[in-house]
Amino acid sequence: MESLEQRIRRVTSEPVEVVDYDPDWPASFEREKAHLLASLPAGIVVRIEHFGSTAVPGLSAKPIVDILVEVTDLEAVRREVVPILQAEGYEYFWRPTFGDHGEPFYAWFIKRDPATGLRTHHIHMVEGGFDSHWERLLFRDYLIAHPEVADRYGELKRELANDPKLDRVGYTHAKSDFIAEVMAHITRGE
Repeated sequence: MESLEQRIRRVTSEPVEVVDYDPDWPASFEREKAHLLASLPAGIVVRIEHFGSTAVPGLSAKPIVDILVEVTDLEAVRREVVPILQAEGYEYFWRPTFGDHGEPFYAWFIKRDPATGLRTHHIHMVEGGFDSHWERLLFRDYLIAHPEVADRYGELKRELANDPKLDRVGYTHAKSDFIAEVMAHITRGE
């Protein structure tokens, strides 16, 4: 059985692939949303949002649909949701929102294609007050409204994905300046 450190090392060492936009990504989100709503206990899920690059029409992305799930109680997620999704083959991590350690934490699940083992969905379960997660919806909406900015972001992502010095964590960190720049435009109302 893998230790937590081995699991983290395994998932962070998987290669990053950025592909052209797939018009099936919104439908893949809708299917997974319906599955989660049908599978999870009543009263835990508040809302489910498609976010990240696969939620932006035309944007190149990792072929992994990011889903943000607002939940009423993360402890209930740990008790009631984790066993259900793990039994269905989802990988579960209790993750810090920033850095490698420290609060606030959230529940993160990886869903994989059973035939290939490749990631298909990342499910982020957070309580409503996790502002840094919900701000990602502002970023998504800005990219949808500004396709020229989305194109620049797509070019950056392809460049970073092709950088042999970057692992998944490095790839994510390398995008942070671009994201911060866009969030500053949003904050200023531009």
